[in-house]
Amino acid sequence: MQLHMQFDKREWIDRAKRMFAGFDKPLALIVFLLLCVGIVTLYSASLDMPGRVEDQLRNIMLTFGLMWILANISPQTLMRFAVPLYTIGVALLVAVAMFGLTRKGAKRWLNVGVVIQPSELMKIAMPLMLAWYYQKRESNIRWWDYLVGFVILMLPVGLIAKQPDLGTAVLVFAAGVFVIYFAGLSFKLIVPVLAAAVIAVSGIAIFQDKICQPEVNWPMLHDYQKHRVCTLLDPTSDPLGKGFHTIQAVIAIGSGGTLGKGWLKGTQAHLEFIPEKHTDFIFAVFSEEFGLAGGLVLLFLYMALIARGLYIAANGATFFGRLLAGSLTLAFTYAFVNIGMVSGILPVVGVPLPFMSYGGTALTTLGVATGLIMSVARQKRLMQS
Repeated sequence: MQLHMQFDKREWIDRAKRMFAGFDKPLALIVFLLLCVGIVTLYSASLDMPGRVEDQLRNIMLTFGLMWILANISPQTLMRFAVPLYTIGVALLVAVAMFGLTRKGAKRWLNVGVVIQPSELMKIAMPLMLAWYYQKRESNIRWWDYLVGFVILMLPVGLIAKQPDLGTAVLVFAAGVFVIYFAGLSFKLIVPVLAAAVIAVSGIAIFQDKICQPEVNWPMLHDYQKHRVCTLLDPTSDPLGKGFHTIQAVIAIGSGGTLGKGWLKGTQAHLEFIPEKHTDFIFAVFSEEFGLAGGLVLLFLYMALIARGLYIAANGATFFGRLLAGSLTLAFTYAFVNIGMVSGILPVVGVPLPFMSYGGTALTTLGVATGLIMSVARQKRLMQS
């Protein structure tokens, strides 16, 4: 009887191991720790909003479910979905432009029985599509293939920017550029673009007093986008308007000191000074309660996440897998964009903090991206076994 029970126990352990064999253990552990930190912080940030933590826990369960499913699908199978997913994504973006729902001056949502935000789909569809395209041309990539890649990239980016949703447009653009770069685009071609960006930012900082005047129009940008940049340079120019977010977030981060005020003891958050404290500005809540020490731990987790993802990408078994894992991993760098935004270093662009900000759509997208990276890791392990 005892021998039979031991056999059953071993059998169940073996089944569990096979069930989660697709998970990359280091990557799964890092994601789990980030989600734990996120839930703890969200509980504090949403004390006056009952139900948020329960909703996020359901979102986390869905996220891990998607990660598990995708981690067990081979990259060869994933390639088959690249073109259909990209086509559907572009079609939905066109539908948003024609029939989309407008909220707070932006047309970003589509009602298809449930309200969806198609731009989130392109964060996954774009790297999939470009990785598929360059996989097909792996043996003979020509210079014009990079032009084709940028055309594939700029179509959805333009539609997203027109909504307007500059933050998501930048993230989708970055994910696509990462694929094109990993496919072999010379860094020498990227340097002039970076130099132009540095010159532009420097020019804005130097001449802000003149170009931030109300009568001055900025080409290719909406007035609210111009206002965000100018408010970043001088938050006190609109302390009760656009500058309020930045000022209060910086106060919260600074008041946390080295070790923080302690969990549930953040005054800026609980006295309602931090706007969007459970979504885009959750880092301000975290920093106030856990201080510089907590912030450094969080930064370490994000760097570990990126390092592990790049390791998986570098050891990918196929060109498609390396491109896909590399681009999706570097897309996680938008965590530092959010932290810079909340800290007053970058403009407020509405970018959530990965695995910490409240929201089902963003968390689902992150789960899909992580599952795809794990799929690449699993393929390598199967080839080595």
